[in-house]
Amino acid sequence: MKALTWHGKNDIRCESVPDPQIEDGRDAIIKVTACAICGSDLHIFDGVIPSMEKGDVLGHETMGEVVEVGAENKTLKVGDRVVVPFTISCGQCFFCQRGFFSGCERSNPNAKKAEKMWGHSPAGLFGYSHILGGFAGGQADYLRVPYADVGPIKVPSSLSDEQVLFLSDIFPTGYMAADFCNLKGGETVAIWGCGPVGQFAIRSAFLLGAGRVIAIDSVPERLQLAEDAGAMTLDYKKDDIYERIQDLTEGRGADACIDAVGTEPDTASGIDAVVDRIKVATFMGTDRPHVLRQAIMCCRNFGTVSIVGVYGGYLDKIPMGSAINRGLTFRMAQTPVQHYLPKLLKCIEEGDIDPSFVITHRARLEDGPKLYETFRAKQDGCIKVVMKP
Repeated sequence: MKALTWHGKNDIRCESVPDPQIEDGRDAIIKVTACAICGSDLHIFDGVIPSMEKGDVLGHETMGEVVEVGAENKTLKVGDRVVVPFTISCGQCFFCQRGFFSGCERSNPNAKKAEKMWGHSPAGLFGYSHILGGFAGGQADYLRVPYADVGPIKVPSSLSDEQVLFLSDIFPTGYMAADFCNLKGGETVAIWGCGPVGQFAIRSAFLLGAGRVIAIDSVPERLQLAEDAGAMTLDYKKDDIYERIQDLTEGRGADACIDAVGTEPDTASGIDAVVDRIKVATFMGTDRPHVLRQAIMCCRNFGTVSIVGVYGGYLDKIPMGSAINRGLTFRMAQTPVQHYLPKLLKCIEEGDIDPSFVITHRARLEDGPKLYETFRAKQDGCIKVVMKP
């Protein structure tokens, strides 16, 4: 089969790889009908995610048709149309039973590697390094899905692939970002990053009752899409973000702040951002947390900082004095996608949201390597790429 594979920094290839096989009775094999390039895939493209190996198949936003099921899988049958969560979860362990599917204790076969880095291992993920299991991803013709009697959600024929594909990751992640803000109604929510996850966070914040959303980015197409959703936008290259949020909130700060950027902000302003870049370039640091620092400083006393941008290692110069003295709450996670799927599928079916709004580029799998470059460079108005093998 054809698949997009990693061969080093800025080196993604479309090449032939072996077809996946059933390896466990709970497995399923799906024929991929649509997959996407995620913003977190760009961290792999940039070479900042450790334990990648040459030839690894990428991708964790995938859906398709079931073509084979393991003998113990009584949930799916051949012909079912499903969306596959990016988190691989057994459904039976301590965390899965409590709805914390991204903390699954059984799905990462390389848990010892993760424990050395993070203390404890999260769930295995599709196409996202050997620290997180070394599972082949879904930017391919076919995908093996472990624990397929728990993860994939069946989708009705009345909805198109483009309407439901993002249930695999970015819609639940954006929704979780807003859900973590514990909105009661009428709050001001500031969101850093108007990429795909940020766009879903904006719309989810309004769905959950936010009175005002302030969206922060610098890319015109992203800012326009945020404005189309009803957000007030700030360009961090033109505005002093802290001062503008202070002005907009009468000096109080935003009720909740969402970091939908993570470890690789673009050309962030401020001396701390310059220092971050130097540290990472000279191997003296692992991440560039400029956005997180700013979100903390812009949040009101006893407000919430919600973090869904990806961080991998150790963060320097985080203003914990500000956070503790002002009573901030931090919420963060890899998204327990399965927890949110029934609710969000219902939102789509009832017309509360059509997730396809975020798609700007549609292509074949063979076009994937070039589109990684386009997405990274934010060229051609690229916000979200969907590929159809």
